[in-house]
Amino acid sequence: MSKTHFGYETVDEQDKAKKVAGVFHSVANNYDLMNDLMSGGLHRIWKHFTIGQAKVRPGYKVLDLAGGTGDLAMAFAKQAGEVWHTDINESMLRVGRDRLIDNGVMTPALLCDAEKIPFPDNYFNIVTVVFGLRNMTHKDRALAEMALVLKPGGKLLVLEFSKVWEPLKKAYDIYSLKILPWLGEKVAKDANSYRYLAESIRMHPDQETLKSMMEQSGLDRVEYYNLSGGVVALHVGTKF
Repeated sequence: MSKTHFGYETVDEQDKAKKVAGVFHSVANNYDLMNDLMSGGLHRIWKHFTIGQAKVRPGYKVLDLAGGTGDLAMAFAKQAGEVWHTDINESMLRVGRDRLIDNGVMTPALLCDAEKIPFPDNYFNIVTVVFGLRNMTHKDRALAEMALVLKPGGKLLVLEFSKVWEPLKKAYDIYSLKILPWLGEKVAKDANSYRYLAESIRMHPDQETLKSMMEQSGLDRVEYYNLSGGVVALHVGTKF
């Protein structure tokens, strides 16, 4: 049985998806509140930057993978012709779908595994995945699937936690490995899920490694932007 990581824990590959699902079933109802608390609201700025880099135009077809509570889908629905809000986790998808409807945004919601994207090749102008790639078991397979469903000239945007600037590392480690689980316990009554989220960041590929993975998946002109000292990075690749 092949092994993979779940945070710092080594698990069977077939078990990781179930464990990740358990985390997000647990945090779904407090996800937006905890994002604001954990990042001091910076996640909104990071997402706004991502939306700006997407440069969505009227008539575009957009696929938002691991779309969670629908921040990007809501913004893209005001600009594009067709927007799919998707997530592999039913609890997160339900929270996002309800939030979109409450805000008057009627866009399709789909339970979707990014490693098996159920759309034709060369279909979308834009594919986005925000804070979702690090939770996927086979990142290379997921990136290849994303590249397949992009039209020639289409763009993939991956916003994810990354390797922080070295002078910030000590303070960042204390904050994310000590304070975040404490916040999770106090606010969401779930320290373990937020401990996993902090650990999963350390197991995610750094900026240059992810750039190489995107190039190997069939994307060209891959570049990345370090945000907030490398706490997160936005990678953008174009299909040719």
